[in-house]
Amino acid sequence: MTGFGRTEQNVGDKTFLVDIKSLNGKQFELQLKIPAFLKPFEFEIRKLLSEKLGRGSLDCMISLKQTGSAKPVSINTDLAKSYYKALSDLSAELNLDPSHILSTLVKLPEVITPTGDTLTDEEWKQFEKVILSAIEDLNLHRLDEGKALEMDLRLRIENILKQQEEVIKLEPLRQQKIKEGLVKLLEEHAGKDNYDPNRMEQELIYYIEKIDISEEQVRLKNHCEYFKNILDSGDEGKGKKLSFILQEVGREINTTGSKAYDSSIQKCVVIMKDELEKAKEQVLNVL
Repeated sequence: MTGFGRTEQNVGDKTFLVDIKSLNGKQFELQLKIPAFLKPFEFEIRKLLSEKLGRGSLDCMISLKQTGSAKPVSINTDLAKSYYKALSDLSAELNLDPSHILSTLVKLPEVITPTGDTLTDEEWKQFEKVILSAIEDLNLHRLDEGKALEMDLRLRIENILKQQEEVIKLEPLRQQKIKEGLVKLLEEHAGKDNYDPNRMEQELIYYIEKIDISEEQVRLKNHCEYFKNILDSGDEGKGKKLSFILQEVGREINTTGSKAYDSSIQKCVVIMKDELEKAKEQVLNVL
């Protein structure tokens, strides 16, 4: 499910900005960007996001807005002085302009390093609330999208059921057309008086039983009703269950199409398949 959450809040002398963006995805995939001093808490942050956001392709960026009293970096002055003396001597020896030594100095290894500060246990508890606030903001966006998704999924299932009802109406006519077609073939190739009507009737019954689609229609309707019941339930994490049900719906539609041997029913099957594919695309957005 798509969504965006943002929270900015002070924790001690630090001001954190947490941005979380969620896109559709079958699994939980997280791209996490955090300041170096939060690395000791990376596992806890990932676990928190996974537990609260379920699945999806997530981008989470945590940035630090320093206040005046905070120190984002530390300067190793002793090392810098050693570098400076060596560079000054080299500049004098080579008769070079020493005015650019400082810009070179700050780029040398270990002269400027990120602050070694980390969060205390108390600050971590406060920071955890910042993340939870951003997650709640994102989930509000997801909730709004979820309402629209539910309406669309219900529409797709109702459209499938309408076509399924049409198939049931066409079924008796299909059997009659099959019977008339076989009789016509026998009369054209064997002659009207050169076949046993009773034997033909037995063979016809056997053939029609093999291509009977009544069981598929019963199962199809049951699957669709079960799908709607899951939508109505208050259970969390229903997305995968809905996806599995749609697989069963697709199986019954495909079997109906393979047994149909009727153009009118095939048209209904094509429409049902189209609605099913749209439902499958949408159900990927459901957690």
